[in-house]
Amino acid sequence: MNFVKSGGTIRLRPGGTGQRRLGLEVGRRHLGLLLALLLLLLGPALSAHAIEMVSVDRPKINMRSGPGTNHSILWELGQGYPLMVIGRQGNWLRVRDFEGDRGWVYRPLVGRAPHLVVKEKIVNIRSGPGTRFRVVGQAKYGVVLRTLERGSGWVKVQHENGLSGWISRTLLWGW
Repeated sequence: MNFVKSGGTIRLRPGGTGQRRLGLEVGRRHLGLLLALLLLLLGPALSAHAIEMVSVDRPKINMRSGPGTNHSILWELGQGYPLMVIGRQGNWLRVRDFEGDRGWVYRPLVGRAPHLVVKEKIVNIRSGPGTRFRVVGQAKYGVVLRTLERGSGWVKVQHENGLSGWISRTLLWGW
């Protein structure tokens, strides 16, 4: 059988003479092989598109409407604010934040220190990774926290004021 790329999808086309037209019977017999082959072919492409995250590496930076200082300022971002990289142009990164806002930041002003932002109204910060641990503090929507440790659905974080503890990963955005 030959693989034919057609209209953005891959389909099977019987090759050679004397072969039965591709039908349900042949499709079932080769489905496992086809899926394995597709994963083999698409695997490198999927891993090449791994999510890249950065965080603000200065006390304050500007997120702009385009890649350059001549573009308008959309937002001012504080230290540690996590961003997902969705594009590049020269030394500028096109980014998206936890609310879905998009803009551009200058690459030398961001770093790789992992941070998270609270995406719920109020979350509990606990003394350990689980609801059975006591609450040591709370954080509100939009608060940025440094990532210290990860473990089984929980993340140990630290606020800029020094308070540290554990928060359920599902309540946070970033890395």
